[in-house]
Amino acid sequence: MGCCSARCMLILLCCLQLITTLERQVFDFLGYQWAPIMINFFHIIVVILGQFGVIQYRSRYVIMYLLWTLLWIGWNVFVSCLYLDLGGLSKDSDILSLGVSSHRSWWKDNGPGCESAGLPSAGWHDQQNPELTTVLSCWLEYQYIEVLHCIIQLLISVRGIKTLCFVVFKQSVESM
Repeated sequence: MGCCSARCMLILLCCLQLITTLERQVFDFLGYQWAPIMINFFHIIVVILGQFGVIQYRSRYVIMYLLWTLLWIGWNVFVSCLYLDLGGLSKDSDILSLGVSSHRSWWKDNGPGCESAGLPSAGWHDQQNPELTTVLSCWLEYQYIEVLHCIIQLLISVRGIKTLCFVVFKQSVESM
């Protein structure tokens, strides 16, 4: 195996996906967004299995990872459309929290350069209700940060699909 082979590239892409998905998972946990938490968790497991398949020449794991990557692309397109309010979707809906809680993206209140103002009464500052804080302005609005997460995942996934197809084809030719 050469240092610039398709398998090495795929292992690198898997590592990048793991790092970016773990980062995304942390912020989804902070925002109590349960649907992304579950899908990110499943994605992490499938990426690890895919990486194992690439390292151990297991075509079934690589094909499973390829199929999951197609679903992962669909998920990221859905989340992007949700945050950009495209296709009848609304970022203000409780789809991502599965209707369990009223929580939303962590970036909404804690984005880069966000200035927030609480209620003037000192008694309200002890409460942990996120609805009591008003965000005045941010350098970058939260929905664009979430879409950036999706774009990064999409770029890695599209590159990964190209490499996956090459690796699967090469492994099937070598096994003949």
